[in-house]
Amino acid sequence: MFVGEKLKIGWVYGLTSLFLLANLYLVVQKDMYWLFVLPVALIVMYYYLTAYDKVLLFITFLTPLAVNINDLEMGMGVSLPTEPLMFGVLLIFLINVIYQNNYDKRISAHPISYIIYLNLFWILLTTFTSEMPVVSIKFFISRLWFVVPFFFVAAMFFRKMENISRFLWLYLAGLVIVIIYTTIIHAQYGFDEETGHWVMSPFYNDHTAYGAALAMFFPVCIGLIFFPGLNKLARTAAVFTLLFLVIAIILSYSRAAWLSILASAALFLLIVFRIRIYWVLSFLIVVIGLFFAFQHQIIDKLEKNKQDSSANFAEHIKSITNISSDASNLERINRWQAAVRLYDERPVFGWGPGTYQFVYAPYQRSKEKTIISTNLGDKGNAHSEYLGPLAEEGLAGMLIVIILFASILYSGIKVYEKGNLKVKFLSMMATIGLATYMAHGVLNNFLNTDKLSVPFWGFTAIIVALDIYHTQNPAKAGPTEQ
Repeated sequence: MFVGEKLKIGWVYGLTSLFLLANLYLVVQKDMYWLFVLPVALIVMYYYLTAYDKVLLFITFLTPLAVNINDLEMGMGVSLPTEPLMFGVLLIFLINVIYQNNYDKRISAHPISYIIYLNLFWILLTTFTSEMPVVSIKFFISRLWFVVPFFFVAAMFFRKMENISRFLWLYLAGLVIVIIYTTIIHAQYGFDEETGHWVMSPFYNDHTAYGAALAMFFPVCIGLIFFPGLNKLARTAAVFTLLFLVIAIILSYSRAAWLSILASAALFLLIVFRIRIYWVLSFLIVVIGLFFAFQHQIIDKLEKNKQDSSANFAEHIKSITNISSDASNLERINRWQAAVRLYDERPVFGWGPGTYQFVYAPYQRSKEKTIISTNLGDKGNAHSEYLGPLAEEGLAGMLIVIILFASILYSGIKVYEKGNLKVKFLSMMATIGLATYMAHGVLNNFLNTDKLSVPFWGFTAIIVALDIYHTQNPAKAGPTEQ
């Protein structure tokens, strides 16, 4: 036994010496440093094989801090280091499902899961009819490495309620680091409104994506402050985190984020006061009817608003309804019009997932272009989580997205109604957080990025896990590890 232990120690010293010598040779003779990454890679591989739930948490923390590399062929980019790590989780999950077949069928058979299958199937189908198959294949694969780790894997991971808290706190920890960095850089420019559009780079592409992430976690922070059973230290941390978020939301100058918080607050009131869905639908029908009845007067009034984006908070809010001179608002309308024209030409299968930014340029009209429009159409997507799929995947693509969003909200509300106090808090936090994104999705689309996909699918997994493991009859649902 003693000889065996000495042999093991000898192997450790021998391999360590070999590694150091190889590194020394590569650095001195070849000016190469990549071998230093090997220990980290081996550690990550170890956790993939033994506890890839920890890898999931690691990715969650890194997501706000990840950097997107865009200058790859065909405009395709990758977010480092998160997307390669997600791809690894996807592979391990598929291997486990194929060879062990031990996945919880209650998750795979949940109504939301079926709609996700339909969404993935339609994306795959429209990939075969795509104008740019390579782009669409990459889009489909990236959707898989977002959905599988942070919905299908996370839903099982959230069987333990404390893992939900870990997920929320880790993303918030990474986000707070970005907030501090962004605020320091922004302060150097006097918190200028125009500067506020890019100071979060390289972590977020612009202030809209940054604002969307901040808005999603705004209700989460409020929920954590009042969460039952939370210790004093964690509650204090939640208060300071909320303070950071409020400052960051204001300084983001993201009007879409502000509007999404107001919309989600309205949903919160509807849930708490148990206002029936038919009253909500009746109200919406009346509002839509009044809009069409007085659309000319409303549009005429909006066109008289000349207030552009401003560092003044009140003026910036007023600029939300400026459709006559505000370049940001007008560019959104330009993109939406192009999306509708793309749909008109290919209404069934669309142009292919992920292709909008490559094909919309000819569908712009000269009178609709703005100072930030480009003839090449190389400045982004459709600025809508609903019109983007309409152009890229046809009418069915948009309808599936709407059905998915509605189903998630419906499930979240039902879980809130059925659950105990802790379940009510968590389901409300996840549902309202998702509602901010769904409202934000009218004006922007970010589900093709890790920054928003991780919280979106993670929050959805929270709702499903609460539904399956923490609200059902224990005899049917199995143990609910708390």
